[in-house]
Amino acid sequence: MEIVLVVLAVLAAGAAVAVVATTHRARRLRPQSGALGGDGPGRAVPSSPHSVALTGPSLGGGRLEEGSEPSAGPSTADLREQLDLELVQRRAEVGRIEERLLGKEQSIDVRIADLERRERAIADRQRNLEQSQEEIKCARRDQLLELERIAGLTAGQAKQIMLRELEDELEHDSARKIRQAEEEGRREADRRARSILATSMQRLAAGHAVETTVSVVQLRSDDLKGRIIGREGRNIRSLETLTGIDFIVDDTPSTVVLSGFDGVRREIARITLEKLLEDGRIHPARIEDAYDQAVAEMEGHIVEVGEQAVFDAEAGTLHGELTKLLGKLRYRTSYGQNVLAHSVECANLAGTLAAELGASPKTARRAALLHDIGKAVTHEIQGPHALVGGDIARRYGEAEAVAHAMEAHHNEVELQTIEAVVVQVADSLSGARPGARGESLEHYVKRLRDLEGIATRHPGVEKVFAMQAGREVRVIVSPADIDDDAAALLSHAIARDVEKELEYPGQIKVTVIRESRAVDYAK
Repeated sequence: MEIVLVVLAVLAAGAAVAVVATTHRARRLRPQSGALGGDGPGRAVPSSPHSVALTGPSLGGGRLEEGSEPSAGPSTADLREQLDLELVQRRAEVGRIEERLLGKEQSIDVRIADLERRERAIADRQRNLEQSQEEIKCARRDQLLELERIAGLTAGQAKQIMLRELEDELEHDSARKIRQAEEEGRREADRRARSILATSMQRLAAGHAVETTVSVVQLRSDDLKGRIIGREGRNIRSLETLTGIDFIVDDTPSTVVLSGFDGVRREIARITLEKLLEDGRIHPARIEDAYDQAVAEMEGHIVEVGEQAVFDAEAGTLHGELTKLLGKLRYRTSYGQNVLAHSVECANLAGTLAAELGASPKTARRAALLHDIGKAVTHEIQGPHALVGGDIARRYGEAEAVAHAMEAHHNEVELQTIEAVVVQVADSLSGARPGARGESLEHYVKRLRDLEGIATRHPGVEKVFAMQAGREVRVIVSPADIDDDAAALLSHAIARDVEKELEYPGQIKVTVIRESRAVDYAK
C-alpha cells in the first residue's frame, strides 16, 4: 500500500509541474500578442524600421506590409482545454497503475498466507519428528536394557569382548596380508634388482688382487745386504729414519722386505733403495739425496695415477688437489682391497646403475670415484672418512649433490637423493665381490656373535644359528608361543634390527623355523 501512495504522489507532483509550466507559458504569450495586435482596436502599430525588421522570416517566412496586423497567438481557453485533456490522461494512467499495484498487492497477500500455512505445517512436522525420535530413543534404551538382562553383560563389557575379538582377527589378517605383500614385493623387487645389477655388472669386468702391507726388493746378491746395513747399522738406521719404514734384512736369499702401514712411505722407501742399489754408493749423504729424488718422483707419479683414475672412471675434470688425493689412494687398502681400484670400480658401477634408474650418471660417477677420498687424509684430519671426504669435496668446488652422496654412503647422513643410494649400492657391490676383501678372525667372530644376539633377544626364540659365514641366520621358535603369522612378523623384525645395528657386505638371510608335532599313542 505504501508503494501505491508513493506512485500517486509522484504522478500528482508531475501533473502540478505540468500545470505550472503551461500557465507560465500562457502568461509569456499574452504580452507578445498585445505587442503585436495592441491593447485595443484604436491602437496602431508604429511604422519604424524595427517593425519592418520584425516582419521577417521569424514571423512565418512571409514579409508583412507596413500597417498590416499580425495573427493572434493561442487563446487562454485553448490552453486550459489542453491542460484539462492532459490532466484527464494522467489521471487515467494513474488509475491503471493503481489497479496493477492493487493486483500485485493481492497476489503478495496470497503468497504470504501460503508461506505462513507452510511454516505452520513444517513446525507441526518438526514437533512430530522430535516426538518420534524421543520415542525411538526410549525404545532403544528399553531394548538395550532387555538385552543386557538376557545376556548378563553390560554394553561396555560386550563392547570390550567384541573389540578384543576384532583385534585378534585383524592382527591375524594383517599378518597374513603383510606376509603376502612382502612375498609379492620381494619377488618383484628381486626380479628387477637382479636384472639391473646383472646388466650393470656384466658391463664391468674388474680384476682383484689382495694388497699387503709389505714390499719386497730383490737384490743381485746377498753381499749387498751388508752394504745396506752399513757400518754398525748406520745406513739402515738412516733409511728407516728418513722413510719411516722398517727394513727387514734376514736370511731370505737376495731379498729385503719393507714393512709399513703407510703405502706412500713404503713406496718412497722402495724407490730410494732401488736408486741406491742402482748407483752402488750407499752411505747417509747419498741416502738423503736418493730419498729427495724419490719424494719428487713419487709426487709426480701420484698425480699421474690420479689423472689416470679420473680418465678410467669417465668422471670429467677434477680439481688438482682432488686428483692428487686420488693418486694417494693407490697406496691405501681396505680389508686388503686397493682403495683406488675400488673407487674406479664403484664409479663405473654407479654410472651404469644411474643410467638404468634414470638418475644423473655424471653425479653418480664423480661421487663414487671420490667417496673414499677421506681415507687419504684420515691421519691428518680426525673424523669419519665419509664426512671428511664430503668437506674436502665442497672445499674444492664439487656440487652439493656429489658431496651429499659421498657423506651418505655409510649412512653418516640420511640418504636424500637417488645418486646417494646408487653410490651406496655400488660401494657394497664392489666390496662384496668374492675375494675382493679379507676379514680378520676377531671381526668375523664378533659379527657372528652380534648377529645371534639380535635374534635371541626376541620373545619366543629357542635357538639361533648363524650360518654360511654370517650370510644366513636360522631362528628356531617355540610353536606354542609363535604361530605361522607371528613367525612372518618375527623374521621381518629381526631383519630390520640387523639392518639398523650391523654393518655387513651384501645381504643376510633370516629364516624362522617353527616345528609343529602331533603325537598320539595306540593302545
